[in-house]
Amino acid sequence: MPISQALAPAGQEPPVTDPMERVRQALAAKPDGVIEAIAREVGVSTLAVLEAAPEEQRRFIPAERFEALWLELSSWGTVLFIVHTPDIVLECEGSLPVGSFGHGYYNIHGDSPIGGHIKAGNCTRIALVDRQFHGRRSCSVQFFNGAGEAMFKVFVRRDEQRALLADQVARFEALQRDFV
Repeated sequence: MPISQALAPAGQEPPVTDPMERVRQALAAKPDGVIEAIAREVGVSTLAVLEAAPEEQRRFIPAERFEALWLELSSWGTVLFIVHTPDIVLECEGSLPVGSFGHGYYNIHGDSPIGGHIKAGNCTRIALVDRQFHGRRSCSVQFFNGAGEAMFKVFVRRDEQRALLADQVARFEALQRDFV
């Protein structure tokens, strides 16, 4: 059901026009919904929706900590790496190779299906996100650009029973607690 239908009960008050109020209503109506879907329907950035989510669901890290955070994530073993655009949700499991800066990029290469060149200078905000997604806990580290859109996300993986991997959850929770 589109968010607009969830927000406009028949015969009730006129529809809300303030975009951020619409975001808050959408999050209240479907707290485990897709952040990007709410952003697109309301016409705001993905980051704006995440900022409107309850505080206990997100913690922000300065973008200047990009490399230190990447190095920490590279020690987690196999993670789920996602690039989510309007045209594709690309998911790749692999370890994050340690990278280095060169030619304006953070270059990552190694024995992993995850590799390439990240314009780390475009990262303006990093979020640790711990929220429900389709009824299940989901933990991710999300890297945002200046337009407020996710450059990419790194998720705690799940086991064969779809449970989050306990060792990665512990590392994620340590990031939430200690990484500044």
